[in-house]
Amino acid sequence: MGYGELNIRSYNPQKDRARVEDLERRCEVGPAERGFLFTDTLGDPICRIRNSPIYNMIVAELNNKLVGVIQGSIKLVTIHKPPKNLARVGYILGLRVAPLYRRRGIGSSLVVRLEEWFIASGVDYAYMATEKDNDASFKLFVEKLGYVKFRTPAILVNPVNCPMYRISSKYEFEKLKVEEAESLYRKFMSSMEFFPSDIGNILRNKLSLGTWVAYPRGESWGEILPSSWAMVSVWNSGEVFKLRLGNAPTSCLMYTKSSQLMGNLVPCFKWRGIPDFMHPFGFYFIYGVCREGPMSGKLVRTLCRLVHNMAAKCRDCKAVVTEVGGSDTLRRHIPHWRLLSCPEDLWCIKGLKNEERESFYELIKTPTTRTLFVDPRE
Repeated sequence: MGYGELNIRSYNPQKDRARVEDLERRCEVGPAERGFLFTDTLGDPICRIRNSPIYNMIVAELNNKLVGVIQGSIKLVTIHKPPKNLARVGYILGLRVAPLYRRRGIGSSLVVRLEEWFIASGVDYAYMATEKDNDASFKLFVEKLGYVKFRTPAILVNPVNCPMYRISSKYEFEKLKVEEAESLYRKFMSSMEFFPSDIGNILRNKLSLGTWVAYPRGESWGEILPSSWAMVSVWNSGEVFKLRLGNAPTSCLMYTKSSQLMGNLVPCFKWRGIPDFMHPFGFYFIYGVCREGPMSGKLVRTLCRLVHNMAAKCRDCKAVVTEVGGSDTLRRHIPHWRLLSCPEDLWCIKGLKNEERESFYELIKTPTTRTLFVDPRE
């Protein structure tokens, strides 16, 4: 490498916590034209993977300076590849390299070391998510390390602001018990891509605020389901880490300032503006969106509004976020702002076992019409 000896090792909380937090504060996420996101891990650098079944963090030191970090988690999920539909997958996230030490091969060295841990743990596939326009990430994973484009989900962001949404009286709502929610998810979503086998653990996690269903008023919820229904679960990501927007686009800043001004000048005017994302904020993540019946789209929209109103009562929650498959028609029914959303996130995947190479190519050729289950722990 020519810059000193690079030491890659496992994360040591006593030695590395403060240094990893400092690195996280100095590393931006996302393309400049959309505004950088900075992460505050609230004193727990492994907060984003701590709730996963198996996880690991690896750090890189150069001349005794912590210059890079990467995280990974492992789980068993549904993945459509013949002859079997389950796979052990490793998710790569939180790759950070200090700005002054980039383009020295540190990032690729961290990924390779994490892949070695995946292989030793029996992982079939490694995958990662990045912005579609993140050239540095694309070149590293796709052009250098052999990952291939897999899915392009959409990240839909709706700002939490006043006034609250009006909820139609045409619909009934119920909060399900965890056991009932788990049963419904296994019945209706277990064949969806990346559905986690430990869905019960997700629903029972303290960060999962609950699962709600909506259906037409006048019908009942029971063993026989209504003619139309929708279901969502909610995860409080703000209890794990905070985000802060930096280098915000001029359009976003102008809209934020103008909406605040309108709210101050005319307090009785119901102006729905953008919250202050320049200071640390939390967000709710809607996951497990499931629906059936001709009215189900409207029911999904109504449930999203219900979650928005819940989030508005949380002091530092500034957004409700949902991620759906790129070709999923659900995106038409989920309230979101285009200015804040990402219409095409990019998932890339890599087969780690030679004996499954043929089924891997079948997997990446599978049409993207299926619903994608996005794990809130990631």
